Amino acid sequence: MWRRIIYHPEVNYALRQTLVLCLPVALGWLAGDLQKGLLFSLVPACCNIAGLDTPHKRFFKRLIVGGSLFALGSFLIQWLTLHAIPLPLILFAMPLLLGVTGEISPLHGRLLPGTLIAAIFTLSLIGRMPIYVTPLLYIGGTLWYGIFNWFWFWLWKEQPMRESLSLIYRELANYCDAKYTLLTQLTDPEKALPPLLAHQQKVVDLINTCYQQMHMLSASRDHSHKRLTRAFQVALDLQEHISVSLHRPEEVQKLVEQSHAEAVIRWNAKTISARLRVLADNILYHQLPDRFAMDKQLGALEKIAHQHPDNPVGNFCLYHFNRIARVLRTQKPLYQRDLMADRQRRLPLLPALRSYLSFRSSALRTAGRFAVMLMLGSALALFFNIPKPYWILMTIMFVSQNGYSATRVRIQHRALGTFAGLVIAAATLRLAVPESLVLLIMLAITFISYRFTRQFYGWSMIGFTVTAVYSLQLLSLNGAQFLLPRLMDTLMGCLIAFGGMLWLWPQWQSGLLRQNAHDALETYQDALRLLLGDEQSPEKLAYQRVKVNQAHNALFNSLNQAMQEPAFNSRYLTDMRLWVTHSQFIVEHINAITILAREHTMLTASLAQRYLQSCEIALQRCQQRLEYDGESSQVNLLDDLENISEGPITVVEQHVRRILDHLSVMYTISSLAWNQRPQHGRWLIRRLRKN
Repeated sequence: MWRRIIYHPEVNYALRQTLVLCLPVALGWLAGDLQKGLLFSLVPACCNIAGLDTPHKRFFKRLIVGGSLFALGSFLIQWLTLHAIPLPLILFAMPLLLGVTGEISPLHGRLLPGTLIAAIFTLSLIGRMPIYVTPLLYIGGTLWYGIFNWFWFWLWKEQPMRESLSLIYRELANYCDAKYTLLTQLTDPEKALPPLLAHQQKVVDLINTCYQQMHMLSASRDHSHKRLTRAFQVALDLQEHISVSLHRPEEVQKLVEQSHAEAVIRWNAKTISARLRVLADNILYHQLPDRFAMDKQLGALEKIAHQHPDNPVGNFCLYHFNRIARVLRTQKPLYQRDLMADRQRRLPLLPALRSYLSFRSSALRTAGRFAVMLMLGSALALFFNIPKPYWILMTIMFVSQNGYSATRVRIQHRALGTFAGLVIAAATLRLAVPESLVLLIMLAITFISYRFTRQFYGWSMIGFTVTAVYSLQLLSLNGAQFLLPRLMDTLMGCLIAFGGMLWLWPQWQSGLLRQNAHDALETYQDALRLLLGDEQSPEKLAYQRVKVNQAHNALFNSLNQAMQEPAFNSRYLTDMRLWVTHSQFIVEHINAITILAREHTMLTASLAQRYLQSCEIALQRCQQRLEYDGESSQVNLLDDLENISEGPITVVEQHVRRILDHLSVMYTISSLAWNQRPQHGRWLIRRLRKN
């Protein structure tokens, strides 16, 4: 039972965050200086925003850089304020100067909001202590935060990777269940495919997250991570075979009508998904898996395949379920991969600075958005005679997310959670409660809030608001005076953040949709060149397959976010949703051909070259149609391929021909979507170009 508690991801996270915050408070209280303990405990909030708790092979180097930036931001805002520099000007310049971190790498980019929050929090301490104390407070707090997290990750070694792997296996189980539950509904793709696309998206997102963790920890060179590396390779094999589809709904329906195949196939799928959930728990809770076999299920499926040899569905399911069962039984990947082939390289500072000074830089746009929002927030505070507008500015920083939809949801949760928390705090401040009991209640609220913050941000904000009110009450005995002004500050900060995300250089995913579709087609072309060319390296084929899944996933994410953006052309998005559906079919066919390529069941060189030329022509036509509405040639590429193959068509040829079918449909959809496109902004540009 204790394993279920201590290794549970949310409990483990909540326990770590609560201890790193509350231990300084407890030490300050025992030493008779509670106020300094409370101030010291606020530094971890900046470290969390900056991602300094991310396990990394350069953990302490990032810690030194982060602590130095926090101290620099704190010193600058005090020194410039003392020299009568207007606060709006200071807050406009600081994000632009620090924004270059986002150009170095995404993880370095998180240092910008963390440093800004450190500088903003310093506003509340100006005049209360010497100018050098606050930078030293940040340096000491960051050092404490780093040492504690290093010890925690040493104590629970591998836990972050175990959590990610467990989520992958659990989502693969959900994907397998959903896919074979909808087995007879594939004749209506409008209803059956969206849930499967959502599951596929989650799986690929989790694989990307786990891959990044392995890269940051250099897991391939760490012998202590060997078992987890093997489990990740097993997950890649499972995703490969689960995501492959036959796309013959008429054959499925025929087999279901002629036999009890539906029940047998679902029996196999249920057995696989149940095993995947057991393995997810074993990985997360450090348990050894028990023996596994599904001979009865596979035997029943084999009988159906022999009874209906003309129907491809039985043999298709038997082949892939056999491979999945083998992987689950042996707990070994089908073949070894070079997981570190895509080593991310950080840009050195000078090249990053050159890239940052371009108007196309997303890091510059992000820094500019923060600069304008913070300048506006501080200017409004001066207008309303608010001397230290730290709460407005911190609200802007906390609710600002990468996209419109995420920012809107975060604003709703924060505003409602703050309001509810202030109501609860107002009702309880009237009670005469001893200080020791208040601290114990704050400890419990902090733990519960962190337990739910990653899943239910709005509910956790209630607890965080209550603890913030009581912290101010313990610091300066003005918790009651804090209530109404902080509610108004929160609403003002949320409105500024929403306006900034809506109007200040918004990174609309709808605008990136064409480019992501173009990039996905280019990735498919690279994959087909490897598969139908002379390349026989399993590692390269597998890596390109992962890139194909990632490219389609980026496209799918763009479409989902675009569907939630305001005032956008819904007819264009409807057409593109159908386009993305056919793109998913191509991804699954590429998955299938990759499996066949490893088993050397490919085409002859001349035949493969003919098919490759046809695929490249079809892909380039789709790319051109996405770029502009030029002259079109109604060419049916399949007509030219009818007589090039003598004898029966092989399985690989079937997959390639279906890819060509989907590309033909996508070409037609692109023509319709172009006519429905918006008539403003970057949509007026005929040629695509990188941001």
